[in-house]
Amino acid sequence: IASIMNKVRDLKNKYRNEDNITDELNCTKFSADTTDNSGTVNQIMMTTNNPEDWLCFLLRLEKKGIPQMDVSLLNRLIGRYSQAVTALPAEKHSQNESYARILVRFAELKALQDPEEARDQFHLARLNCKKFAFVHVAFAQFELSQGNMKKCKQLLQKAVECSAVPLGMLETALQNFNSQKKQLLSNEEK
Repeated sequence: IASIMNKVRDLKNKYRNEDNITDELNCTKFSADTTDNSGTVNQIMMTTNNPEDWLCFLLRLEKKGIPQMDVSLLNRLIGRYSQAVTALPAEKHSQNESYARILVRFAELKALQDPEEARDQFHLARLNCKKFAFVHVAFAQFELSQGNMKKCKQLLQKAVECSAVPLGMLETALQNFNSQKKQLLSNEEK
């Protein structure tokens, strides 16, 4: 066991010390198989287990289809996002933007299946990653899509109060809300 742990430690150090690898190459470091991707997940967990590698892997997995139209892909994605959230401790990664994006996307995918579970996930994301405006806007957008106008506005106002950044994103979302737009942020504004 000690020998295996030393090898794992050596691998972790090797990947941490590769300063000259770009993020794009880092993303492709983990080969994606076409089945259940368990080898890739194990490799991430055994080596880096950081939000950036998880997010890269999850976004590549999402490119395999449209979750809104493919229940199998949706279930697989929800399972993998759940695995990422479990593998990444909030107390260590709450200030990490990639971690916040994982939490938000997990909640958005859950919304396709179960709005109540999605609400819980959005609440968790907001609780753990308060400083990111996009977390608050995503939760507010969810509430708006559920017809909860009061809750939507309340979430945006609380985000301003807790100084989430960038402030401009929150101001734009509030303006769009007050203009009764269905989308708090356009794709360009995101």
